[in-house]
This record gives sequence, C-alpha cells and structure tokens, in this order.
Amino acid sequence: MRMRRVRNKKILREMVRESRLSVKDFIYPLFVVEGEDIKREIPSLPGVYHFSVDRLEEEILELVDLGIPAVILFGLPQHKDAHGSQAYAEDGIIQRAIRKIKEVSRDILVVTDVCMCEYTDHGHCGILNEDGNVENDLTVSYLEKISLSHARAGADIIAPSDMMDFRVKGIRRALDEGGFEDVPIMAYSAKFASSYYGPFRDAAGSAPSFGDRKAYQMDFHNSDEAMVEIELDLDEDADFVIVKPALAYLDILQRASETFNTRFVAYNVSGEYAMLKNAVDQGILAPEVIYESLIAMKRAGAQLIISYHAKEVALQMKEGRL
Repeated sequence: MRMRRVRNKKILREMVRESRLSVKDFIYPLFVVEGEDIKREIPSLPGVYHFSVDRLEEEILELVDLGIPAVILFGLPQHKDAHGSQAYAEDGIIQRAIRKIKEVSRDILVVTDVCMCEYTDHGHCGILNEDGNVENDLTVSYLEKISLSHARAGADIIAPSDMMDFRVKGIRRALDEGGFEDVPIMAYSAKFASSYYGPFRDAAGSAPSFGDRKAYQMDFHNSDEAMVEIELDLDEDADFVIVKPALAYLDILQRASETFNTRFVAYNVSGEYAMLKNAVDQGILAPEVIYESLIAMKRAGAQLIISYHAKEVALQMKEGRL
C-alpha cells in the first residue's frame, strides 16, 4: 500500500501490519532442579535460571504479572538410571513442580516436556537395548507412563519431544484411558538433529554420554521428511505441532503452516537465544533484533512461540517500548 497522502503514516502502517506479536503468544521455558532455595543463573543462558520447587512462586507470579500465559517445564532429577525412573515418579521433580505452580496460580498453563534424556544415566531419549540402540516401542510405553504421571499432577498440555514413532498415538490412548481426554498433546513433530541445542543440554544436563541422536531426530538436510512426520503426528491426534529449532528452519515452519490446518508452535531454542542475547549485550546487534526475529516466526506461520526471550519482550510490551 502506498501512503504518500496519509498525514500520519506511522499509525496507519501499524494498523495494516500483516504479522503481530502478542504477549499471549509466548510459552516460557523453566528449568526445575532438586534442592532448596535455589535460583541459579545458567552460564550458557544469561538471564535464565535453575529454580528449586520452593523458589518457583516468585517466578510464576512475575510471569503472571507480565501476562505470559504458559510455561514449559524441564526437570533435573537428583537420581538417574537406565530406565529414567524419576521421569514418571509421583514425587518426581516435574510432578512436584506442576503441583506447586497450580498452588501459586491458576492463571498460567503448564506444558510439560516429555522425554527421557534428562532422566537416563546414558542421556538418550529412550530405553536402550544391548547394542546401545533405542528401543522404540518399549520407550513409547515409558513415555505413556511419564505423560500420565504429569496429567495426574495437573499438567495442562503434554509435549512429547523424544521423536519416537507412534508415541503420540500411545500417549493419547494412555491419557484417554486414564480419564484425561481433555489434556491436549503438543508434539515435537519437526524436531531436527541440530547444533543449536548446546546451551539447553548444558542447562538440562541432558547431553548423551555416547553417540548422538541422529537415529531418531531428523536430518536437517530434509524438508519433505518434516512434512511426513507432521502428517503422521496429526493422524495420531496431535493437537499442536512444534517446529524446532525456529530461526534456521523458518522454511519448514512456513511450508508446514501452508500445508496443514493445525496450530503451529515455533521453538526459539537455546542456541538461537544465546547468539542474539550475547550479540546484543556486546553491542554487536541492536536490541530490536530480538523482536524482529520473533516477528519472523509469526510471519512464517507460528501461532505460539516457546522462547527464553519471552520475559524480556513481555516487559518491553508492558512498558510500551514495543
């Protein structure tokens, strides 16, 4: 649109913008650790913290005050074993965190990441066989137990990130049979084997002790594969689809949003956050680059964004700086 005869072009440009970012688009990641009175900054993720369960209240109340509507939880257990038993324990770190958050506020949705890498002593996302390979079907049975334990604790949305085949179908069946038909599944359907996850693996203590995850995460050379995986998860009754990472995969997000009629979530991952945060802090890039990047995700088709930038951007919105 040409606006040479409009006196106040700035206001009109804002009125006709095609893509908009709202604080209601955000899901904020939280890392919960064992212990007491812990709020510890994560070195590789400046401005992001580990919290013990007893310190969650202040963080949740701050998020509610900022208007951020949802969190996604990641737990760091004290004990790890081959079967990731703390992932589905009724008194596990995530289960306790869910109950604490629900005590503090009913005004925030709790999404729980469902995977085993943070809970296994080998750091892989499932149960291993004697050859050191992940057993898909056996792992799915454990993911069902984990999801059900999260729902019992009060989780609002279950988000499986493991990338096992048929896990959405299994989790949906387990939730339905357990009486949680109304708990949606937010599937990590297009999750690529990426180098952008480094700071997260440091924060979550989830790096594999051997090998890599390329056998079950997607090859970043591929686009068609992502469409196949998304279609399969939707056929298994996924309610939301996550594309992860976001910035280097906007083509995947846009193609998927144009192909499938569902709710898409962009996961603005730890490496993307760290790059921009450090560049801004060092004066290499202007602070506005963060907002620009988030708008790119909305422009590509994301309805929701999981982002470590959420609190900072929400504060800017609240103060009228965006």
